[in-house]
Amino acid sequence: QVQLVESGGGLVQPGGSLRLSCAASGTSGIIISINTMGWYRQAPGKARELVAGIISGDSTNYGDSVKGRFTISRDNGKNTVYLQMNSLKPEDTGVYYCNADIVTVVAGNSVRRSFWGQGTQVIVSS
Repeated sequence: QVQLVESGGGLVQPGGSLRLSCAASGTSGIIISINTMGWYRQAPGKARELVAGIISGDSTNYGDSVKGRFTISRDNGKNTVYLQMNSLKPEDTGVYYCNADIVTVVAGNSVRRSFWGQGTQVIVSS
């Protein structure tokens, strides 16, 4: 129904910055609305954790480890969520996944589902 495509990952030195983007597009369905969007990350051997979330009203929340360094935002016209990451640390290394709670129209019916992107790799190393 919906495809989430992440971009912006890569290799960066400690203290550097990256900006991740996640764009949602309908495949078999038409997007009606996007409620919550968020970024999660997973390091090798560790559980996936919430990095930042944002709802349709632009209220945000952040994981404790990234507060003051990361900023999440969204462009509703482009169905895109961003994650500005500053002052990156080696412990920020991992695969970052975009998640979105989306309502679409499929065969004349509205359907609400949660979707995941394929992930983008972030490596913070000197």
